[in-house]
Amino acid sequence: MLSKEKLQRINELAKKAKEGSLTKEEAKEQSKLRGEYLQTFRSSMKQTIENVRIFDETGEDVTPQKVKDIQAKKKLH
Repeated sequence: MLSKEKLQRINELAKKAKEGSLTKEEAKEQSKLRGEYLQTFRSSMKQTIENVRIFDETGEDVTPQKVKDIQAKKKLH
């Protein structure tokens, strides 16, 4: 999870970029922070998907086999 300070800084830089007053150093910082944010987001999403189980309306497990294989490998379910 990204810290509140980093998220706040991302938003500040985005606002400055919209206003057109972003310096080269700030643009580099913005790019670095965005990359860090995306890496954190992707990791979180991957964990969520790997831990999900899907059931149809009859209660039958219809989780894709690829996800079941990952879960078995990691001994999640």
